[in-house]
Amino acid sequence: MLLPNILLTGTPGVGKTTLGKELASRSGLKYINVGDLAREGQLYDGYDEEYDCPILDEDRVVDELENQMSEGGVIVDYHGCDFFPERWFHIVFVLKTDNSILYERLENRGYNEKKLKDNVQCEIFQVLHEEALASYKEEIVHQLPSNKPEDLEDNINQILKWIEQWVKDHSS
Repeated sequence: MLLPNILLTGTPGVGKTTLGKELASRSGLKYINVGDLAREGQLYDGYDEEYDCPILDEDRVVDELENQMSEGGVIVDYHGCDFFPERWFHIVFVLKTDNSILYERLENRGYNEKKLKDNVQCEIFQVLHEEALASYKEEIVHQLPSNKPEDLEDNINQILKWIEQWVKDHSS
């Protein structure tokens, strides 16, 4: 059976991982967190001192994912999206969180002041939504609210309905 590939993107702290893992467990799709994949495979190209984090080697990540993506049925979770091949995804969900909630979530993660401010600004200016719109066809890019537990449940149900419809539309 043919299954869709889904991209979950958005600023760090918006709930991509929580949504992705729960969605995978309820849909049977495979969940891939690009940050974890990079850590496990050491898919890095240096270190960013200012943000105190490794720099992702995007080409190696794409090479690493290519086979799984061509098989279908994958949920990819990452805060960037402009380096993935457009052909990989059938739908893109950009999660959006209110600034005050996001600030608190990132503060709880122990982000330094610069990283905190830059990520909240990124959310204010909808940088990742713009990046998604610039990288994929507009009709496959959707924003979802991610502020409270009810949003999570609503988003899961909405995406599960979409998957079900996609599978119906693409079965022979």
